[in-house]
Amino acid sequence: MKQAYRRWVCGLVAAVAVLLALCAAVVYVVDPCLYYRMPDRWEPVFFSERYQAAGLAKNVPADTVLVGTSMAANYRSSWIQETFGTSAVRITIPDGYLSEFDKVMDVLFRSRTPQRVVFGLDVNILTRDESGVTSAMPDYLYNENPFDDAQYLLNKDTLYYSGFVLVSNSWGSGETLDEGFTWDGDIWWNHMTALDNYDRPEVQPTQPVEPYVENAKANLRVVTDWISAHPDTEFDIFFPPYSILFWDKVIREGRTEAVFAAIRQAGQTLLQYDNVKFYGYLMDPEIVTNLDNYCDYIHHSGGVCREILAMLQREEGRLTEENLEETLANWREFVVHYDYDQFWDERFWIQWNAEHAAAP
Repeated sequence: MKQAYRRWVCGLVAAVAVLLALCAAVVYVVDPCLYYRMPDRWEPVFFSERYQAAGLAKNVPADTVLVGTSMAANYRSSWIQETFGTSAVRITIPDGYLSEFDKVMDVLFRSRTPQRVVFGLDVNILTRDESGVTSAMPDYLYNENPFDDAQYLLNKDTLYYSGFVLVSNSWGSGETLDEGFTWDGDIWWNHMTALDNYDRPEVQPTQPVEPYVENAKANLRVVTDWISAHPDTEFDIFFPPYSILFWDKVIREGRTEAVFAAIRQAGQTLLQYDNVKFYGYLMDPEIVTNLDNYCDYIHHSGGVCREILAMLQREEGRLTEENLEETLANWREFVVHYDYDQFWDERFWIQWNAEHAAAP
């Protein structure tokens, strides 16, 4: 009886070991998170930025790397390559926290030293603390410990996505690196969409400046650690251009002085470094006041992405120690006195439609 029981237990253990080895082998070969390599026998399938950013940072050779939140998702790598004349990759973490971007940059610089990092520093992530960060970004994909790779290889989710990658490719639904994680294809970029997706807040009391500045300082320390540690890399850091509706929201929520103080803190901090070029596209009137560029109060079209790349290449809109204060003062004057109510005035849109219909 005991001998039969031992055989049963040994058989069970052997069967489990075979199944685990098979699972690990499938995940290793298919590698859905691109952790070990970029595939050469099938197209990748992009399903989670937080799971796949490490693989993109490690395994896509690129001299120019564009990093950002969902505001950067619609920059095509081919556009970046055309603009700067280098190999390129775009890596995004939607609604990312600076600690999450820090993990990506750690993997990137362990793998190579790119010539240029283009970082879209959203004001919304600059001015918030880390209290909302989650464990959605798995450490085992970003750290240097090879022994916890078992969490990737022996994982029901990655096994599922391995099958998903193979099935998607059999259906011809694989994706290209250029289009991976882009989301602008079926969006209607129009002022009506932007306004429909904007909930205008009630006017609120003025908020204190100090928490915004302290959050900005803490977040900027993460960025300046990259800059200091990698002096041979040029960092092109820009504020993505949220629409003018963002400024309506800021003003009505009593955050005007706090947001401008955080932007000033960013400028004063980043402009100390020789390997940084800093751009304030959040304060570009031609882009932000044209609501036809937007689908909500912050997200802009791929057309704006191409425009920003061209401006970066020309160093247009660059902030310096000499022009920072004047630029902030002029922009504050502009947004504080801007006529936001016009967007909810039917007569404004009747006139707007007439003018644009008449335009050649």
